[in-house]
Amino acid sequence: MINRLISLIRKEFIQIVRDPRALAITFLMPVMMLILLGYAATNDVRNIALAVLDQDQSPASRALIAAYRAADYFQLAYVVSSEEEMRQLIDNNSARAGLIIPPDYSEQVNSGRSAQVAFVLDGSDPTVANTALSAAILIGQSQSTRIVTQRLERLGMSRAALSPIDVRTQVWYNPGMVSAYYMIPALIGQILQFLTTLLTATSIVRERERGTIEQLIVTPLRPWELVLGKLAPYVIISFIDMLEVLIAGTILFRVPINGSLILLLTMSALFLVTTLGIGLLISTVANTQQEAMLTTMLTLLPSIFLSGFFFPLAAMPVWLRAISYLIPLRYFLIIARGIILKGVGIASLWSEIVALIIFAVLVMSAAASRFRKSLD
Repeated sequence: MINRLISLIRKEFIQIVRDPRALAITFLMPVMMLILLGYAATNDVRNIALAVLDQDQSPASRALIAAYRAADYFQLAYVVSSEEEMRQLIDNNSARAGLIIPPDYSEQVNSGRSAQVAFVLDGSDPTVANTALSAAILIGQSQSTRIVTQRLERLGMSRAALSPIDVRTQVWYNPGMVSAYYMIPALIGQILQFLTTLLTATSIVRERERGTIEQLIVTPLRPWELVLGKLAPYVIISFIDMLEVLIAGTILFRVPINGSLILLLTMSALFLVTTLGIGLLISTVANTQQEAMLTTMLTLLPSIFLSGFFFPLAAMPVWLRAISYLIPLRYFLIIARGIILKGVGIASLWSEIVALIIFAVLVMSAAASRFRKSLD
């Protein structure tokens, strides 16, 4: 039995190596996805082009401009002389925000009254606009607090009496709130699902297209040996890709791995059982490799949008959140992010682990049953 299984696995590896371009794509795709998603798919909006209309031209107005320029959210790209010029810059996307300081700004500040400034935002891109709005309000409040502090200190009040509440914030697990730290663990699950499902489905369908699966059926191989022998090489390739993403993410994005690597590998193997079952199930439905690819893409789309990979589940409607519980990737992303970023163990992830075990048993049982019938 062992010899038959080893022979089939060896035959699969030989077949994989005979297609060097597909093999190269298999190992290059994770790195390409890592670079594209790690750098491009981020909510860390920085260096927003800012146009400034300073109608006051005073030390107070220059201090306000310096406060906005010091924050890495904005880049002082243009100094304009009129509101019409600012509108033109925002209309042609040269600037995404504008700061308008009135002529009496310093007079209002120095007299102790409330000075009003206008901050104009291009709302055509809500992501950039929301970030710019929050940053603009925060910088304005910080500058206002600084001015009030200076006024009260001139009156002889101590700094301790200025603020009755001192809120000191702490951000755990991802202090810099870097989006890449959140995306890289998710990429492990996405790559595992995509590669194992696609490669498994197309591999078995390819045998059916070429008529070679009949040759395998008439051999002494049992159905489970045939399945195991066909899937084993792709399990190894998927684990190599996962390690590739982990190493590249650690080197390129400095993602800290705070938890147990052994636990992460174990949970990845559990998730692989589910994705392999999905690929095996697709292979019993599809008759051609093209059908297998299209069906794989059809299963991939819900996983991307309903698993928390890109968009937070809390922001989705209730009915979509209910559907997301049927997505195995949802549970693996919580596990991967929990182990890598938070360093938690099984005690904190047991509900997601149980859900993955249930999915693995159900999907693999259904896939093996249908595959056995298709062989008959």
